[in-house]
Amino acid sequence: MSSIKKLAGQTFWYGFSNIFGRFLNYLLTPLLTGIYSSEKYGDISILFALASFLNIVFTYGMETSYFRFNNTNPEKDVYNTSLTSMIATTILFTAVLILPIPAIANFMKVGEHPEFVRWVLWIVALDTITVLPFSKLRFEGRPRKFALIKILNILINIGTVIFFLVLCKGQYEKKADNLWATLYDPSIDIGYVFLANLIASAATVLLLGKELMAFRFQFNWKLMKEILIYSAPLIIVGFGGMINETIDRFMIVQRFHGTISEAKSANGVYSANNKLALLIVLFIQAFRMGAEPFFFKQSSEKNAPRIYARVMKFFVITCCFCFLGVVLFLDVWKHFMGIHNHPEYLQGLSVVPLLMLSRIFLGVYYNMSIWYKLTNRNIAGAWITIVGALITILVNYTLIPYLGFVACAISVTLCYGFMMVSSYILGQKYYPVPYAWKKLTAYVVICVLLYLIHQLFRHFSPSIWWTHGFGLLELVSFMAFIIRIEKREFSRIPVIGSILFPEGPFTS
Repeated sequence: MSSIKKLAGQTFWYGFSNIFGRFLNYLLTPLLTGIYSSEKYGDISILFALASFLNIVFTYGMETSYFRFNNTNPEKDVYNTSLTSMIATTILFTAVLILPIPAIANFMKVGEHPEFVRWVLWIVALDTITVLPFSKLRFEGRPRKFALIKILNILINIGTVIFFLVLCKGQYEKKADNLWATLYDPSIDIGYVFLANLIASAATVLLLGKELMAFRFQFNWKLMKEILIYSAPLIIVGFGGMINETIDRFMIVQRFHGTISEAKSANGVYSANNKLALLIVLFIQAFRMGAEPFFFKQSSEKNAPRIYARVMKFFVITCCFCFLGVVLFLDVWKHFMGIHNHPEYLQGLSVVPLLMLSRIFLGVYYNMSIWYKLTNRNIAGAWITIVGALITILVNYTLIPYLGFVACAISVTLCYGFMMVSSYILGQKYYPVPYAWKKLTAYVVICVLLYLIHQLFRHFSPSIWWTHGFGLLELVSFMAFIIRIEKREFSRIPVIGSILFPEGPFTS
């Protein structure tokens, strides 16, 4: 339990920074959807989707490689060589991509504002420089500093957005004769969202000054060659992951049966509702921050597979509670999408449960993917991701003209479901882990059934309060069920175990 307790402690800090920071950032959603129509919010979404793709190119799997090669090489050598490479390639990629920016903007249907693409490119470049310093903090077990900088980044981002879009914009619209009104330029429009992110990214580079000052330009070609061989398949994995997560934003604009304006609006509706999967996404991100270095460090232990299996159990249980916490109370969460000013966002509420389920599949896949990283079979992970990406593209291409953004939710669920199952089958062949897959599958199925029962009750419910009460009853019942089934596991957890089971931990 001590190793899992350590992982839980680190995940808490990574989770705190992600959950608290992203929750603050999430509060921007009702602000932005309240200010901008679904069409303009669709433009914001597709530009940040571009940033996700560029991040894969700029980082080319170096984060995971850093943790992997620190086990066999001095950390200083790996850090210096990797960061030297990333700085050089960031300069190169940025210089190359500056030239075709007008063409990229036209393809993304934002040709009247090529500067938006340019700002996104600078954001990606600055964020790339901070990847390995953040990884260094994780490797050295300094989650508190990691959390502080991540939160400050988001606070700066939010503060800048509020400054321009609330204070300055408000003064400008009132035709006030003061400095704040003169700082707002209506022609920039949604560009303030990207400028705020750019300012926050620049500030993060400064906040990581100590880690960057520890860097020395050093290039070990032999080590770098090994890193590139290891990380090459991870680039494919990363690209596939971004295709699965973001290609639907591009394909809605290209394949939607309607005008460009209607396509952008559908993209905005889908993107806003996609944010309601926040709880599971935040937990997955927090878990990955702590789990990746943890899994590599535990790999030399004799009982490592059993530890991985127990981690998976706690992971799935937590995801189940996140799922129920959102889908049973959608009538509450929907108010975070600016529906009062733009009620069109409610059109996408029906796809949220499917998106939540897809994120559970994704989280399980991330958990299982350690098998190919530990056995140096990253190419297997690449093939799994490629097939998943093909599923995403094929389903979206075929169904978007008929189902609109519903096709996007279907495609991502089928994709992550395939990746989860195929990773389990291959993983058990090359690196067997005793996952309690029957029990964990049952937990997820029960959650889906509870949602369907809740929907039936909601249809006949006399009031929204009865609906919320029934949802709370289902959530508490599921909690009691899990505690009863997993009493042996929960009894061994410090504090929680002594509260739930004062008679002492179960040993069988």
